[in-house]
Amino acid sequence: MSMRLPVSNPDNKLPNIAIDGPAGAGKTTIARMVARQLGFCHIDSGAMYRAVTLLALERSGESAVADEGTAYLIARDLDIDFLTGTEGDLRVMVQGDDRTEQLRSNRVDRYVSVVASMGDVRKELVAKQKELAEDGGVVMDGRDIGTHVLRGAEVKIFLTAAPSVRVYRRLRQQRQKGVHLSWDEAEDTVVQRDRIDSTRRISPLKVAVDAVTIDSTHLMRRDVVSQIEFILASVIRCPNGG
Repeated sequence: MSMRLPVSNPDNKLPNIAIDGPAGAGKTTIARMVARQLGFCHIDSGAMYRAVTLLALERSGESAVADEGTAYLIARDLDIDFLTGTEGDLRVMVQGDDRTEQLRSNRVDRYVSVVASMGDVRKELVAKQKELAEDGGVVMDGRDIGTHVLRGAEVKIFLTAAPSVRVYRRLRQQRQKGVHLSWDEAEDTVVQRDRIDSTRRISPLKVAVDAVTIDSTHLMRRDVVSQIEFILASVIRCPNGG
């Protein structure tokens, strides 16, 4: 059962929820569940960088991914939409086609961090992300949502988990795609992604000063969702912190 929560603001807009965190923290899954519960729109910002990466690879292969000019043009002209599938899952439409599965391929995994570190690409996609959230009622997940994209979001969550748990989730995710990694391979992937995300020059991964950190190491997904709903309800009851 979904619910709509009223919010007191001059434009009578629904609130926005920003969820950030490292690889394997469960951001996208939790964001999707929260959006479904509240009747909000879920926007996976990482899928936008994945879409640019996928189109660059399809256009010119690995060389295009390393070419910031090519990636920028793709980002500028990117047509992306987020829809709810018949089973309640998130479907990502890229240039009018459903590319959800291709966006999560290992080939895209390998290069998306390179594209996500490009300043001009980020500028284009951040503008699109802000536009998508203008009317409120959005749950957006990523790595710089609360600190950069939606600085005015009514609720900011930094979702994390113990490194070993995040590696396990990575292994499970890959097995679901038919890819069998060793623990060391999965761990190397998570460690490398953490390093790139936290040290990149533009919009590095960090906790927003007004974010609530949730450690999901020992929590069920529904418990994380309940915590976020409680935080949102608290913000709405006390919009000025009173």
